[in-house]
Amino acid sequence: MPNQTFFNLPKEKRELLIQSAKKEFSRVPLSEASIANIIKSAGIPRGSFYQYFEDKEDAFYYILEEQMKLHHQFFFVALKKKDGDLFESFIDIFQHMLKEFKNQENIDFFRNVFLNMNYKMESKFTQGFNKNSFDEQFSNIIEDIDVKKLNISNNEEVAHVIKIIAAVTTNNLMQYFAKKVSYDEALKNYTLEINLLKKGLYKESE
Repeated sequence: MPNQTFFNLPKEKRELLIQSAKKEFSRVPLSEASIANIIKSAGIPRGSFYQYFEDKEDAFYYILEEQMKLHHQFFFVALKKKDGDLFESFIDIFQHMLKEFKNQENIDFFRNVFLNMNYKMESKFTQGFNKNSFDEQFSNIIEDIDVKKLNISNNEEVAHVIKIIAAVTTNNLMQYFAKKVSYDEALKNYTLEINLLKKGLYKESE
Protein backbone atom coordinates (compact mmCIF):
# COMPACT_ATOMS: atom_id res chain seq x y z
CA MET A 1 0.00 0.00 0.00
CA PRO A 2 1.16 3.56 -0.64
CA ASN A 3 2.32 5.67 2.28
CA GLN A 4 -0.13 8.13 3.82
CA THR A 5 1.74 10.99 2.13
CA PHE A 6 0.41 9.69 -1.19
CA PHE A 7 -3.19 9.91 -0.01
CA ASN A 8 -2.51 13.39 1.36
CA LEU A 9 -1.70 14.63 -2.15
CA PRO A 10 -4.30 16.64 -4.06
CA LYS A 11 -6.45 14.38 -6.25
CA GLU A 12 -4.95 15.75 -9.47
CA LYS A 13 -1.38 14.96 -8.37
CA ARG A 14 -2.35 11.45 -7.22
CA GLU A 15 -4.01 10.74 -10.55
CA LEU A 16 -1.02 12.07 -12.50
CA LEU A 17 1.37 9.87 -10.55
CA ILE A 18 -0.83 6.79 -11.00
CA GLN A 19 -1.25 7.44 -14.72
CA SER A 20 2.51 7.88 -15.09
CA ALA A 21 3.16 4.61 -13.28
CA LYS A 22 0.48 2.76 -15.24
CA LYS A 23 1.94 4.10 -18.48
CA GLU A 24 5.32 2.60 -17.55
CA PHE A 25 3.81 -0.73 -16.44
CA SER A 26 1.91 -0.81 -19.73
CA ARG A 27 5.10 -0.23 -21.68
CA VAL A 28 7.08 -3.09 -20.09
CA PRO A 29 6.60 -5.84 -17.49
CA LEU A 30 7.11 -4.97 -13.83
CA SER A 31 10.61 -6.46 -13.77
CA GLU A 32 11.75 -4.10 -16.55
CA ALA A 33 9.87 -0.99 -15.40
CA SER A 34 11.90 2.12 -14.58
CA ILE A 35 11.18 4.47 -11.70
CA ALA A 36 13.14 7.09 -13.66
CA ASN A 37 10.52 6.98 -16.41
CA ILE A 38 7.68 7.24 -13.90
CA ILE A 39 9.04 10.30 -12.12
CA LYS A 40 9.96 11.97 -15.41
CA SER A 41 6.41 11.54 -16.69
CA ALA A 42 4.91 12.66 -13.36
CA GLY A 43 7.32 15.59 -13.05
CA ILE A 44 8.45 14.76 -9.51
CA PRO A 45 11.89 14.16 -7.91
CA ARG A 46 12.97 10.59 -7.17
CA GLY A 47 12.90 11.32 -3.44
CA SER A 48 9.22 12.23 -3.66
CA PHE A 49 8.40 8.87 -5.26
CA TYR A 50 9.83 7.08 -2.21
CA GLN A 51 7.77 9.28 0.05
CA TYR A 52 4.68 7.84 -1.65
CA PHE A 53 5.71 4.24 -2.42
CA GLU A 54 8.28 1.84 -1.00
CA ASP A 55 9.38 0.78 -4.49
CA LYS A 56 8.02 0.16 -7.98
CA GLU A 57 6.43 -3.13 -6.84
CA ASP A 58 4.42 -1.21 -4.24
CA ALA A 59 3.11 1.14 -6.94
CA PHE A 60 2.39 -1.70 -9.36
CA TYR A 61 0.39 -3.83 -6.93
CA TYR A 62 -1.57 -0.83 -5.74
CA ILE A 63 -2.63 -0.07 -9.31
CA LEU A 64 -3.48 -3.72 -9.97
CA GLU A 65 -5.54 -3.96 -6.78
CA GLU A 66 -7.44 -0.77 -7.58
CA GLN A 67 -8.18 -2.03 -11.09
CA MET A 68 -9.49 -5.33 -9.74
CA LYS A 69 -11.72 -3.59 -7.19
CA LEU A 70 -13.62 -2.05 -10.09
CA HIS A 71 -14.13 -5.46 -11.69
CA HIS A 72 -15.22 -7.01 -8.41
CA GLN A 73 -17.79 -4.25 -7.96
CA PHE A 74 -19.08 -5.01 -11.43
CA PHE A 75 -19.39 -8.67 -10.42
CA PHE A 76 -21.64 -7.79 -7.48
CA VAL A 77 -23.83 -5.70 -9.79
CA ALA A 78 -23.95 -8.60 -12.26
CA LEU A 79 -25.12 -10.95 -9.49
CA LYS A 80 -28.15 -8.77 -8.89
CA LYS A 81 -28.80 -8.31 -12.60
CA LYS A 82 -28.59 -12.08 -13.22
CA ASP A 83 -30.90 -12.88 -10.28
CA GLY A 84 -28.15 -14.57 -8.29
CA ASP A 85 -26.98 -16.90 -11.08
CA LEU A 86 -23.30 -17.35 -10.20
CA PHE A 87 -22.27 -18.81 -13.55
CA GLU A 88 -24.03 -16.19 -15.67
CA SER A 89 -22.55 -13.47 -13.47
CA PHE A 90 -19.01 -14.72 -14.14
CA ILE A 91 -19.71 -14.84 -17.88
CA ASP A 92 -20.96 -11.26 -17.60
CA ILE A 93 -17.81 -10.04 -15.87
CA PHE A 94 -15.60 -11.94 -18.32
CA GLN A 95 -17.31 -10.12 -21.20
CA HIS A 96 -16.93 -6.84 -19.33
CA MET A 97 -13.20 -7.38 -18.83
CA LEU A 98 -12.63 -8.31 -22.47
CA LYS A 99 -14.34 -5.07 -23.50
CA GLU A 100 -12.25 -3.10 -20.99
CA PHE A 101 -9.08 -4.64 -22.45
CA LYS A 102 -9.91 -3.17 -25.86
CA ASN A 103 -8.68 0.16 -24.51
CA GLN A 104 -5.00 0.23 -25.59
CA GLU A 105 -3.67 1.35 -22.21
CA ASN A 106 -5.66 -1.33 -20.40
CA ILE A 107 -4.75 -4.09 -22.83
CA ASP A 108 -1.04 -3.28 -22.59
CA PHE A 109 -1.14 -3.14 -18.80
CA PHE A 110 -3.04 -6.39 -18.39
CA ARG A 111 -1.08 -8.14 -21.13
CA ASN A 112 2.04 -7.50 -19.07
CA VAL A 113 0.21 -8.78 -15.98
CA PHE A 114 -1.10 -12.01 -17.48
CA LEU A 115 1.94 -12.88 -19.58
CA ASN A 116 4.20 -12.40 -16.55
CA MET A 117 1.83 -13.78 -13.93
CA ASN A 118 3.31 -14.86 -10.60
CA TYR A 119 1.67 -16.00 -7.40
CA LYS A 120 1.39 -12.51 -5.95
CA MET A 121 -0.19 -11.11 -9.12
CA GLU A 122 -2.67 -13.99 -9.25
CA SER A 123 -3.51 -13.44 -5.59
CA LYS A 124 -4.26 -9.77 -6.23
CA PHE A 125 -6.33 -10.66 -9.27
CA THR A 126 -8.47 -13.21 -7.42
CA GLN A 127 -8.43 -11.40 -4.07
CA GLY A 128 -12.06 -10.41 -4.34
CA PHE A 129 -13.05 -13.98 -5.11
CA ASN A 130 -11.52 -15.89 -2.21
CA LYS A 131 -13.05 -16.63 1.16
CA ASN A 132 -10.61 -14.54 3.18
CA SER A 133 -11.66 -11.48 1.19
CA PHE A 134 -15.30 -12.47 1.55
CA ASP A 135 -15.21 -12.87 5.34
CA GLU A 136 -16.17 -9.25 6.02
CA GLN A 137 -18.92 -9.11 3.43
CA PHE A 138 -19.66 -12.79 2.78
CA SER A 139 -23.01 -12.70 4.54
CA ASN A 140 -24.12 -9.92 2.18
CA ILE A 141 -22.75 -11.62 -0.94
CA ILE A 142 -24.25 -14.99 -0.13
CA GLU A 143 -27.66 -13.35 -0.02
CA ASP A 144 -27.24 -12.34 -3.68
CA ILE A 145 -26.29 -15.84 -4.87
CA ASP A 146 -29.17 -18.16 -5.70
CA VAL A 147 -27.74 -21.17 -3.83
CA LYS A 148 -30.78 -23.25 -4.75
CA LYS A 149 -29.26 -23.58 -8.22
CA LEU A 150 -26.03 -24.98 -6.80
CA ASN A 151 -25.29 -28.53 -5.70
CA ILE A 152 -23.68 -27.38 -2.46
CA SER A 153 -24.22 -27.99 1.25
CA ASN A 154 -22.95 -24.85 2.97
CA ASN A 155 -21.30 -21.47 2.58
CA GLU A 156 -17.84 -23.00 2.77
CA GLU A 157 -18.59 -24.93 -0.41
CA VAL A 158 -19.95 -21.79 -2.08
CA ALA A 159 -16.61 -20.08 -1.38
CA HIS A 160 -14.73 -22.98 -2.99
CA VAL A 161 -17.02 -22.97 -6.03
CA ILE A 162 -16.28 -19.27 -6.49
CA LYS A 163 -12.55 -19.94 -6.12
CA ILE A 164 -12.69 -22.62 -8.82
CA ILE A 165 -14.59 -20.39 -11.25
CA ALA A 166 -12.17 -17.52 -10.54
CA ALA A 167 -9.24 -19.82 -11.40
CA VAL A 168 -10.91 -20.78 -14.70
CA THR A 169 -11.48 -17.08 -15.39
CA THR A 170 -7.83 -16.23 -14.74
CA ASN A 171 -6.61 -19.05 -16.99
CA ASN A 172 -8.88 -17.97 -19.84
CA LEU A 173 -7.65 -14.39 -19.61
CA MET A 174 -4.06 -15.65 -19.72
CA GLN A 175 -4.91 -17.63 -22.86
CA TYR A 176 -6.59 -14.57 -24.38
CA PHE A 177 -3.36 -12.60 -24.14
CA ALA A 178 -0.93 -15.45 -24.83
CA LYS A 179 -2.69 -16.77 -27.93
CA LYS A 180 -4.08 -13.41 -29.07
CA VAL A 181 -7.48 -14.91 -29.77
CA SER A 182 -10.43 -12.79 -30.84
CA TYR A 183 -13.09 -11.51 -28.45
CA ASP A 184 -15.64 -13.98 -29.87
CA GLU A 185 -13.30 -16.98 -29.58
CA ALA A 186 -12.25 -16.05 -26.05
CA LEU A 187 -15.88 -15.71 -24.96
CA LYS A 188 -16.84 -18.97 -26.69
CA ASN A 189 -14.04 -20.93 -24.96
CA TYR A 190 -14.81 -19.41 -21.57
CA THR A 191 -18.55 -20.02 -21.85
CA LEU A 192 -17.88 -23.64 -22.80
CA GLU A 193 -15.73 -24.22 -19.72
CA ILE A 194 -18.19 -22.44 -17.42
CA ASN A 195 -21.06 -24.53 -18.79
CA LEU A 196 -19.04 -27.71 -18.22
CA LEU A 197 -18.60 -26.67 -14.59
CA LYS A 198 -22.27 -25.77 -14.41
CA LYS A 199 -23.56 -29.16 -15.49
CA GLY A 200 -20.76 -31.22 -13.94
CA LEU A 201 -18.59 -33.88 -15.54
CA TYR A 202 -19.34 -37.02 -13.55
CA LYS A 203 -21.97 -39.22 -15.16
CA GLU A 204 -23.94 -41.25 -12.67
CA SER A 205 -24.32 -44.93 -13.56
CA GLU A 206 -27.82 -45.97 -14.43
